[in-house]
This record gives sequence, structure tokens and C-alpha cells, in this order.
Amino acid sequence: MPKCKINGQEVEVEAGTTIIEAFKKLDQDIAHYCWHPGLSVAGVCRLCMVQIEGNPRMQIACNTVVQEGMVVSNQTEDVKKTVKWGLDFHLINHPLDCPICDQAGECQLQIQYMKFGQYDPEMAERKVKKRKVVDLGPKIVLDTERCILCSRCVRFTNEVSETHELGIFNRGDRSEIGTFKDKPLDNPYSMNTVDICPVGALTSKDFRFRQRVWYLKHKRSVCNGCSTGCNVDLYYNEEGLFRVKPVFNENVNGYWMCDHGRDVYKFVNKDHRLETGLDFQSGQWVEEKAGALAKKWSEELSANTNTAVVVTGQYTNEEYESFFDFVKETLKTDQVYHWKNNPSTFEDFDGKLIRGDKNPNTKGLFEAMDKYGFRRPWSELAQQVESQKIDVLVVAGPENLDVFPELNEKIDLFSKVKKVIWLGAPDLKEKKDKLKASFIPLKTFAEKEGTFINAQGDSQKIQRVTTVVKGALTLSEAAQLLSGKEVEFKMPVADYNKIKTNYFTMERGSL
Repeated sequence: MPKCKINGQEVEVEAGTTIIEAFKKLDQDIAHYCWHPGLSVAGVCRLCMVQIEGNPRMQIACNTVVQEGMVVSNQTEDVKKTVKWGLDFHLINHPLDCPICDQAGECQLQIQYMKFGQYDPEMAERKVKKRKVVDLGPKIVLDTERCILCSRCVRFTNEVSETHELGIFNRGDRSEIGTFKDKPLDNPYSMNTVDICPVGALTSKDFRFRQRVWYLKHKRSVCNGCSTGCNVDLYYNEEGLFRVKPVFNENVNGYWMCDHGRDVYKFVNKDHRLETGLDFQSGQWVEEKAGALAKKWSEELSANTNTAVVVTGQYTNEEYESFFDFVKETLKTDQVYHWKNNPSTFEDFDGKLIRGDKNPNTKGLFEAMDKYGFRRPWSELAQQVESQKIDVLVVAGPENLDVFPELNEKIDLFSKVKKVIWLGAPDLKEKKDKLKASFIPLKTFAEKEGTFINAQGDSQKIQRVTTVVKGALTLSEAAQLLSGKEVEFKMPVADYNKIKTNYFTMERGSL
């Protein structure tokens, strides 16, 4: 554990730690573009220059290992001047696209110019023109003029996704990022290249031109796209959610997430949601408030009817606890069945992050089912339905319909039951006409608190990010109302203004 001094502050690090990692451990600023903690060292941007006491020449911090007694500084005038010149060179050919660039507000060129630059430019040469709006594949657009050749994206496709689509071609100021033989950038982790691009060279087709980042706030959550449980930030404002980005968790997802998980924000938004309760009466759909519809059902459910329950692995531990109490005490049944999505690929794992179990809390569900003694085979439910032995079916359905490809098949089965109560967030649209159930809208993972247990057995807390559908219930609230109990509803105070404003101005630091 060598000790060194960084800008006068002593720090002890593990053997093999680089100087830039020591800077990060102390939360001290140091200029850099090409270095990323999840990738190999390239040392091509030459911005992380430091002076080491006793060494006559400046060194790059990303590729210099800390030695015992080393005294390091990036605060000397020589270092500051060198970094300014480095930034000047990086910006020689960079276009002034900030007004139309998706990266504006998050761009490391902007941020580091304000921190380490603020120079008077001395370059008068004409800028080199390169290709713009290059279609790299189904998800990503490249602007080669904005690229500063940090090589992060190239290293990612070589070292993390191991798909090797990207490379740097040509020489000198004609060098540019591209794909080998126009092979499209199309792998299950390709969107991570957008995250790690320090400028606006790689942009997401999904997010492109949809929002300025300073109109968005973000909160930590857990991706519910599969049972890996990647830690993520959800970006939102009063209009809804707009994107998902990974957050570092050494034990779960490292620095990355899969492309499929990027889409989980979509089913949270109103376009895909059931916004009010729906009941099929006298041949037509009647809108009712979720709470009122649940209360209406409570009397019938308390009667001695033959009731079965279907549940998915998409809810929190706390919701399962309340829901199964309701099943045991009010429904008085042990006919509880797990709706497993993708049965043939349920156990699949790609060795990185993607799992066939497309639910965030299957382990939590199984623990709860075992606790209450509710494990019953699915074949039994099918048999009971076909023989018309079930009077009422209560379904705690999926949030994300995209990962339940057998949805039509299940609706065909459920529609054979006379009375169905469907608890869920999404609007089934035309599919609900076949089911003719009572639909009670529920909150999504972004609108509630609780705990998920991922495939590795890690318990992870989720927090309420925002409220999209005000009248929706949690599964716990729905269970209480269905059992005839009262629920006190507390509408959360919105943490954004009703009129779109620059939210970042409320959180800005000194320049």
C-alpha cells in the first residue's frame, strides 16, 4: 500500500494504482478524455499531465503507477499551460455544433474547457471537414467532425462487447472513427459507446433531438429489464421519462448495461399506460377510479368463491408480502401460479449482463411463494381453467409487455375464466377486448419504493423517481382495497416545476 502526495494531500493506495486513479480516490480534478476506469489505458489525449517531484519531464497520470513517497501535482503553471495547449489542439478542428448537439450540457469539451481551458485560441487555420450524420447501425449516429479520437468506443468494442466493429482509419488530421468494411455497430451493448463518448460524436437515435439535458432531472434506480438488476439513472421531467443510463456498481453491472435495458423507460410513460380503472359492463367499457373499482370487488372476493391467482416476478418484496397476505386471508386459496416469461430461455445468461429471466425480482417472488407455501405447477392452472373450476382469476400482470412474448397465449387461457381482475400498469389496448376483465392500474418501478433481489441474490433498494399516472396503485394498495381495508393516499409532491425550466441552474457549482 504505497503512500503518495497528490497536490499536497497524502493518500494510501493499492500497489499498481495509477496516478489518475489516486486523483479520483481523493476526488480531485484532473483533465482527461481517453482514460476510462472500465477500459484499458490508451494515453492518447495527453491531457492528464502532472509533475512528479524529482522527474525533469511531465508525465501522463493515466499510465504512470504510484510509487512510495511520490509527490505529484497538476497545479503548477507549467502543467496548467500544457493542458490549455492540449485543449487548444483538441478543438482545432472541432465544429461549433453546441447549439444543435445532443451532448451540450454534458459535453466534456465544454466542462473541461471551463475547468482547465479558458485560453485565447491561437489557431487560425481552416478546420478540416469530415463526414456528418453517419449511420453506424440501428441505434447510433456518428458525427466524425466532433470526434476527438479518444478511442474509448474502439476499446469498448474490443474489450467489453468483444464484437470489434469499430476502428480508427486514415492518418493525421484525416483520422476518423469508422466500422470495418461498413459492418454495422449492432451488438447488445452498443449504446454504452454513446455513454462513454466524451463529446457529441456518438449519439443515440432514440434520444437524438428529443430533449435538452438541462431540462431533465435524474434519480438512481434499478433496471427491471431482467434479473441482473443493473444500477441505473432514470432521466425525467414533467413530460415523463426520456432515457436510462448505467451507474457503476462493482458487484452487479460494473460501468455498463445492455441495450435492451435502455428501453425500460418507455413503458413507464403515459403512451403505454392504463390511466384509469376499466370495467366491462353490459357489453362496453366503463371507466372507474382504481380505488373505487378495487373496493367494489372486495365484497365479491370475500365470499366463498373458487379463486386462483397468477403473479409475475415484476413487483417488489414488500408488495409480494402484502399481496400474499391478501391471498391467504381474504381469498383463502393456495392456488397461486408463477407466470414465467420466455420458458425456453428463462435460464439463459450471456456471461456478461443479459439474462433470459426478464424480471427484476423472480428470486424475491420465489422466496415469498415458499414462505406462504404457494408453489403450484402452471399445468395445474391450465387444467383448472379448461375444466371451469375457477370462478375468479386475479392476475398481477407484467409491467413490460415486450418481454412477455407469450402474452396472447396467456390471454387466450385467462379469457376462459368468467371473471378476471387484471392488476397491472400497461394498457393492453385491443387485447383487453378479448379478456373483458376488470383492469386496475398499478404503478411502475419508477413510481414506488421497495426491494428487488437479483439473480445473484443481491437485495437492491429502488426509490420513487417520479409519478406519471396519478391514479395508479401499488400492488400493496390494490391488495388492501381488494380485501376491504381503507388506504390513505398521499400524493407525492412533484419535484419539478410545471413549466419546463433549466433545472441545472438550481444545482450549478462555481465555474
